[in-house]
Amino acid sequence: MARVAAVGTVRLRQETSLGFTSPGRIARIAVNAGDRVAKGQLLATLDMTTVVAQLGAASSEQLRAAAELRRAKALLAGGWVSPARVDTAQAAYDSAVAGTRVRRFATDTARIYAPSAGVILARPAEPSQVVDSGTPVIVLGEEARGYVLKVPLSDRDAARVAVGSAATVQIASLGGASIAGQVVQIGGRADQGTGTFEAEISLPAASGLRSGQIGRAAIVARDQAAGVLVPPAAVFAPRAGEGFVYVLPNGSDRVELRKVAISEAQDQGVRVLSGLAPGEWVIVSGVDRLRDQQRVRAQRRPE
Repeated sequence: MARVAAVGTVRLRQETSLGFTSPGRIARIAVNAGDRVAKGQLLATLDMTTVVAQLGAASSEQLRAAAELRRAKALLAGGWVSPARVDTAQAAYDSAVAGTRVRRFATDTARIYAPSAGVILARPAEPSQVVDSGTPVIVLGEEARGYVLKVPLSDRDAARVAVGSAATVQIASLGGASIAGQVVQIGGRADQGTGTFEAEISLPAASGLRSGQIGRAAIVARDQAAGVLVPPAAVFAPRAGEGFVYVLPNGSDRVELRKVAISEAQDQGVRVLSGLAPGEWVIVSGVDRLRDQQRVRAQRRPE
């Protein structure tokens, strides 16, 4: 049985960078890398001095505007002012309410809470540092989602494996024992720097797994002799072992767009591993001008 060998890094399947939604100076970071945290636990806070002062000023302005609105309505009832005076007071009050909401939101978002239970993977910021909104302050790994081994694959190897392919993984720091895994994702485009496709292999919840460990994987390759051989012109938009073809079902005059699994191109053509049955007709000319369910008049290609 052919296998694809690869070396990669263990990562938590879900790693999330957390930051503040408002800019400011960090007052406190309550966790360190490696700490385990519970859902809802306070992780970091911004300096609240300015934010609290602004909220207080906004609340005072709202109270003043409310009093002015009540006074304007009372004067209108007595015939002392025009309705326009009340409209102006109402607009000022609405603006003050909106300002209070904005300042209260800034107060609420001056803290970072853990969105789920997990482990702190990194702390790229430090107390007293001034950060913009969205700047990563903490990287949280959600252990409930489990671990994966991320491995780079050449385009040739990426075409030989598929989502669902079985794999055997060995982690040197765990003694090299074999761990059964499965390919759960293959990148849709190559890395611009290396030209490789990133594949993810799911790993069982083993107590010894840690993000950053190095692992070796042996992935079961697809049988290159299986499948259907089609002309290269029939396959378009190929990427990481997948592509598309237009099929003309028997007895129909409308083409069907179909996603297929493919292996690498050969001299004889492209081998379709799944998604196409032997004997089905594929379109080999003008595929760039077709669309799904378009009516065509087929002509068999000369042998």
